[in-house]
Formats: sequence, C-alpha cells, structure tokens
Amino acid sequence: QLQLVESGGGLVQPGGSLRLSCKISGFNLENYAIGWFRQAPGKEREGVSCISDTTDNYLEYADSVKGRLTISRDNAKNTVFLHMDNLKPEDAAVYYCNAGHIDGDGSYKPFDMWGQGTQVTVSS
Repeated sequence: QLQLVESGGGLVQPGGSLRLSCKISGFNLENYAIGWFRQAPGKEREGVSCISDTTDNYLEYADSVKGRLTISRDNAKNTVFLHMDNLKPEDAAVYYCNAGHIDGDGSYKPFDMWGQGTQVTVSS
C-alpha cells in the first residue's frame, strides 16, 4: 500500500524552527520526486519546495520561503525532510508531502499520492 505520512508539525513562536518529516512506504523513494505543499484556511494549496529523485538531486523553493526552508532526503530511511527556520505567521498552514515528477523544464508535476498533512502554527 502506497503511503506518505507527515509528522513534525506543531506550535512555534515567530522566528522559531521546525523539522517536518515525510515517511514513505509502499514504493521506492529513490524513483520519485517529492514535493511539500501547504494550505492555509481559506487559501489554495501552494507548492513550497520539491526535491528530485536521486538522479540529479535538483531542489526548488517558493520565493516566499527561500533562505528559510531546506528540503532533504534520506533514502535509507525512506524519508524526506523539510527544515524550517525563522518561521513567520504567514507560514502557518497544514503541510502536505506528495510524490511526483520533475519535468525537463524544472516544473514539479504532482501524482495523486498525498499524505494526510501536519499542522504548523506560528504564533506568539
């Protein structure tokens, strides 16, 4: 059974840090790109970051999070991480990981393979 399970969310003060995890099971992580998305109340789901399969380790970040978020993968643990520093109130959302593919133009194409999400709250 294909599964992606996010964890690591929580309540953090502005300027704080969190590390989200996306644990993969049922498929070989090495063969897939993984994307992180987020959705705040009343807003559409947006892409935050993605990492390619192990072919070239291509990384991409949304402009709003560049310099603050770092995506990485540990194939031995079948896990992708999203380390978030200097969190802002506007980063508060449910964060989802997704399995997909990165096209030749660098755009991430999500497959219909999503986790259940993990809540990130940024508040003092």
